[in-house]
Parts: sequence; structure tokens; C-alpha cells
Amino acid sequence: MKKNYISNSEESVRMFKNDFLENLSKIHFSVPLFIYVPVIIYFIYQAFVNHIGIGAFALYFALGIFIWTATEYVLHRYIFHFVPKSKWGLRLHFIFHGVHHDYPRDSKRLVMVPSVSLPLAVAFYFLFALFLSPVHLYSFFSGFIFGYLIYDMTHYAIHHANFKTPFWKKIKQHHMLHHYDDSSKGYGVSSALWDKIFASDFPKKK
Repeated sequence: MKKNYISNSEESVRMFKNDFLENLSKIHFSVPLFIYVPVIIYFIYQAFVNHIGIGAFALYFALGIFIWTATEYVLHRYIFHFVPKSKWGLRLHFIFHGVHHDYPRDSKRLVMVPSVSLPLAVAFYFLFALFLSPVHLYSFFSGFIFGYLIYDMTHYAIHHANFKTPFWKKIKQHHMLHHYDDSSKGYGVSSALWDKIFASDFPKKK
């Protein structure tokens, strides 16, 4: 398989001539925490204000996390890795995900920028609202956003932390193989579950 260019520099490559757009494309890894932890707390509060039981809350919260793992896989495999043929399409692909594969250690482009994550969060909220009652939606969506935060923080740590435990080493290895061995496999970041289900996991070494 042909290997693409990969930089090991932690510096950010410039993507836009316009300074505002350039700054908008970068983000410190802690920003999602400041934005979404209050969101999670708010929806948990709303769930209990509307008298959901502990058991029902735990069930829908866990379901939200589970659905996030599937969403993470689908977005990564079918959206982020969709490579258009047009010049503008290729440019958009590079902006949204290609730059991360060329510069995987760029610390400012490892978590999702709010200009992308916030519209997506709102869209998913209204999508889930079509199927869930408000009290269940509050519980489910708090779990869904919690799952997203786990993904974002895990992704940053994978590229910059030196893990000691076998569990985290295995997660890091899975994602490093996606970057440095075969980008057509290993789309799960926070979990390899859906790679195993949809046969996009890496073959085990004999």
C-alpha cells in the first residue's frame, strides 16, 4: 500500500490566508470541556427536574453513550474519509480531516472545533427529539454528549500521552495503526467495537 505524507511535527500547518478563518480552525483541547460539561450538567438536571427515575436515567444515559460510539464510527468512516474528486471537494476533505492525517501530532487540530461540533450537536438533538419524549431525551442526550467528550479527550491523549496500562495502550495502538499502517481500517477512536462488527478492524498478528 502506498504511504501518504505524514509529518511528526507538533506545529500547525497554515490552511487559510485569512487570519480569522485560520484561528477558527484551531482549538485548545480543553475548550470542549468548558463548552459541553455545562451542557451535560444542564440536561442531567432537566432529566431529574422532570422526575425521571434513577434506573431509567442510567439506561438512557448509557444508551446515549452507546449511540455516540456508532455515530463516531459512521462519521469517521463515511464522512471524514469520503474523498471527493473535485478540486473544491478535495480542499474541503483536507480541511475537515485530511490535515489531521498529514499532521497527526498537530495539537491544535485534534479535537473538534466548536464551529463544527455545536451545529452537529444541535442537529443531533432535534433528530433524537423526533423519537424520544423530553425526559428521556434529556437523559439520552447527556449521555450522547458525554460520549462525544470521551472521544475528543481520548483522541487528544492518544496522540500526546504515553500510556502505561494495557487497556489504553491497546486503544492507542488501534488508532496509530489507522494513521501509520492502513487508514482504510480502524475507524473507531474511543472504541474498536464497530470495527469488529463491520469487519474494518486490523487483523490479529499470529
